[in-house]
Amino acid sequence: MNMTAQLARIRQPARWLAAAVAVSLLATAGGAAPAPAPPPAAAVATLMQRDLPDLTGREALLLSVEYPPGGASLPHRHDADVFVYVLAGEVVMQVLGQPAVTLKTGDTFYEGPADVHVRSANASSRAPARLLVFMVKDKNRPVSHAVDVPGLAEPR
Repeated sequence: MNMTAQLARIRQPARWLAAAVAVSLLATAGGAAPAPAPPPAAAVATLMQRDLPDLTGREALLLSVEYPPGGASLPHRHDADVFVYVLAGEVVMQVLGQPAVTLKTGDTFYEGPADVHVRSANASSRAPARLLVFMVKDKNRPVSHAVDVPGLAEPR
């Protein structure tokens, strides 16, 4: 076999490898866009937690919640009576089966123990939103727990 034929045999597998790498790179770069990053989460601080002696097994919580610009919570529920007061900014709130509402500074919102909170988000991508949350719940229950809502892929 002459030198030209030997070089051609060596180059053939290299061409296939280069083609496979190129197709792979094109598929990942030009294919489906990467999943969007989840929105920034809210910062929650407990301001007060007290047992309620007149309501056996129940406690009251007072929380401070701050959503950064563009921040949102995943669908969740509290298994509690939840009262929300908007201290600053604007938030979009929605419980399952109800229309979304945009709350401004001074507005209030209520969630019942059976409500699934499907939307809780800062309405602004530039300014934070701050909430004061008062909650009455069973002492042995978590403050919040995630809920999978079919057809709802991400917080909005």
